[in-house]
Amino acid sequence: MSKVSIVCAAYNCAGYLPKTIESVINQAYPDWELLIVNDCSTDNTAEVTESYAQADDRIKLLNNIKNVGPAKTRNNGIEAAQGKYLAFLDGDDFWEPDFISTSRDYLKRTGEVFCFSSYYRVDEDLNPLYDPFIVPEKVNYESILRTCPISCLTAFIDIEQIGKYYMPNIEKRQDYGLWLNILKDVNFAYGIEKPLATYRIRKGSVSRNKWKAMYYVWKVYRDVEKINLFKSMYLLVVYALNGMKKYSR
Repeated sequence: MSKVSIVCAAYNCAGYLPKTIESVINQAYPDWELLIVNDCSTDNTAEVTESYAQADDRIKLLNNIKNVGPAKTRNNGIEAAQGKYLAFLDGDDFWEPDFISTSRDYLKRTGEVFCFSSYYRVDEDLNPLYDPFIVPEKVNYESILRTCPISCLTAFIDIEQIGKYYMPNIEKRQDYGLWLNILKDVNFAYGIEKPLATYRIRKGSVSRNKWKAMYYVWKVYRDVEKINLFKSMYLLVVYALNGMKKYSR
């Protein structure tokens, strides 16, 4: 088997974290390491993690020295990752039991290096908020400039083949910046139609606030990708229209 490194950025998510961790423990594929990077939480996130780590040595707690935000927190996890494959979970999301096995089997069967899956969308209490989001067959750099169907919790990357890439140090949409960076070097990321994860959309999140989401997409265009003003304006309009479709069902 080939180890899968799972990076979980955690900040004040002790109430949600057990379900996240247990969804990893319950994976049909057993060769994984779960790197929970605690960004100086003020609740008992560290204690919850430690209790699981004591029972399962595949679970590791990494504590940031100071609060550095989600980008650097995830990058600390990427740096520590020792597996052939890299995946991400936030401390309030979770996977179906066949997430790893299905994603790994897809890459192994096709020889590709980057895949992602469809996912369920629920509120804090796991009530359906929208229909499951079904991803396209494949995407490339230009297509995800117009709409990004790759959710952080479903990305699955063969870092043994392409090496480690890191997230840009921006306040939000760091994962989007990462996918764009990878897809400059990799022709396509491939979608798995079956929903393999559950995305918990909490009140106050960027996903719930469309204006805020567009602001951070703009920041990615201008500050990370260095796209000129007029193309950025065009792309933002297209992205917004696609976003309305994405969250209208």
